[in-house]
Amino acid sequence: MNAPRREPEQLRSHQWYGTDGLRSFSHRARTRQLGYLPEEHLGKPVIAILNTWSDINPCHVHLRDRAQAVKRGVWQAGGFPLEFPVSTLSETFQKPTPMLYRNLLAMETEELLRSYPVDGAVLMGGCDKSTPALLMGAATVDLPTVFVPAGPMLPGHWRGETLGSGTDMWKYWDDKRAGLIGDCEMTELESGLARSPGHCMTMGTASTLTAAAEALGVTVPGASSIPAVDSGHDRMAAKAGLAIVELVHQDRRLSDILTEDAFTDAVTTVLGLGGSTNAVIHLIAMAGRAGVRLTLDDFDRLARAVPVLANVRPGGQKYLMEDFHFAGGLPGFLSRITDLLHLDRPTVCHDTLREQLAGALVHDDDVIRTRTDPVAAEGGVAVLRGNLCPDGAVIKHIAAEPHLLKHTGPAVVFDDYRTMQRTINDPDLGITADSVLVLRNAGPKGGPGMPEYGMLPIPDHLLKQGVRDMVRISDARMSGTSYGACVLHVAPESYVGGPLALVRTGDPITLDVESRTLHLHVDDAELERRRADWTPPPARYERGYGALYNEQITQADTGCDFEFLARPGKVADPYAG
Repeated sequence: MNAPRREPEQLRSHQWYGTDGLRSFSHRARTRQLGYLPEEHLGKPVIAILNTWSDINPCHVHLRDRAQAVKRGVWQAGGFPLEFPVSTLSETFQKPTPMLYRNLLAMETEELLRSYPVDGAVLMGGCDKSTPALLMGAATVDLPTVFVPAGPMLPGHWRGETLGSGTDMWKYWDDKRAGLIGDCEMTELESGLARSPGHCMTMGTASTLTAAAEALGVTVPGASSIPAVDSGHDRMAAKAGLAIVELVHQDRRLSDILTEDAFTDAVTTVLGLGGSTNAVIHLIAMAGRAGVRLTLDDFDRLARAVPVLANVRPGGQKYLMEDFHFAGGLPGFLSRITDLLHLDRPTVCHDTLREQLAGALVHDDDVIRTRTDPVAAEGGVAVLRGNLCPDGAVIKHIAAEPHLLKHTGPAVVFDDYRTMQRTINDPDLGITADSVLVLRNAGPKGGPGMPEYGMLPIPDHLLKQGVRDMVRISDARMSGTSYGACVLHVAPESYVGGPLALVRTGDPITLDVESRTLHLHVDDAELERRRADWTPPPARYERGYGALYNEQITQADTGCDFEFLARPGKVADPYAG
């Protein structure tokens, strides 16, 4: 992929630096003010490094150092790197949910890349919403681009057990509520669950989406599974710096990579990994920004063709991302499903995916299973339809107890998450293991921001009886590290009058994953009577970004993008003279 150097006047940054006008004189003078010599930047590809590092984002706390490795690679290849701090979306701390701000980071990414004198971009992120946000914004600008994943943290440890972040948090919290462990054990778990920089090391949303980015072809090969603190992560970052300069010289833009075939392969990859349900929303949004139409039906169609081969928690039973990495990582995984992929499309490091996967091997058949011994025969996410979700809903059925995949039970309805938290253990609700817990007003507008409320807690009295899963339905999302028979992303959401708004406690609901249906057993005439009595809730925000969000956000089945950003149309580069 060594391309001839582009002439300086062919570079986008030439508009800022290379003309004879007053503005170019000013730009050069201000660059001297920054301390740079003309020889360091004039006529060279200017590379923007968009860094989501923050002191309060443990997933990205090491990215300040990794940016230096990216710069090494850029300098070595003859480019000129400039680091831009951008919004950090910390899944751990940002409330009500970083999903509320995904599109804000996408806007920031788009406008920074368009408005500054840059020829290419390296995007640094990994925590759940940062990967789609950065790629959504960059896709709209369409410069040569490489993505640097933050990498998974090291496995957790506690009393001889290997812990998976998120997944074991839910497990042991339920054990505490059931009276099986106490405060001393929980204090120890606080120090053992997440023990290094990096995002969750289960196949949660972060690992799912960085794997999707690698499958799309926008990362260095094998990048998505390298542990955050491994020296290989530094080397990967430096290689990304080398690669972006070559991409600029080739003028290989993001639109050359993010094709319809690439998104089909990314969906196939996510499903074969048993990845997070959140990937459905994010990939639909990312594809839309790239001008590719991706729908829920595409996910369901592809899910029926690809087996789950990654034995990584929570969809798998045993392993974590470090095990996956040393078993062959994503190249090894993809080498086992090449017949399902489009191998002749380009990536940022190779002319074809076929070339990129040449020589890829799997070193542990229990971590990355063979096609004859899959974790599950079909992809890990199912798309449901029915009178309760006319625009669709999703379930990660491989992470649910099998006996619940076909279940009918009476609804117990909660109008909002706070009420649910306060009353879930109320014996007057009469909740049994057969009940179907329903949470509404937790979707894109109702949440607000569609928080990860979908793994509704099981009542204490049932936990003490040994119940560890129930059918739960909501218009919310669920952490990719979570598990259980949780129906999510019900669309349209209850806040805008979707059928979920009409459910009453006691209504029978049937979930049937095999037939892909979710049905409320209430006749149409009664539902119409209830709809006539329904009153829209008040707006969540009266002003500010929240008001813009409420006005522009689309529903889960179309990716929760902003309408004014998702619509077709181009924005010209600014005039720099």
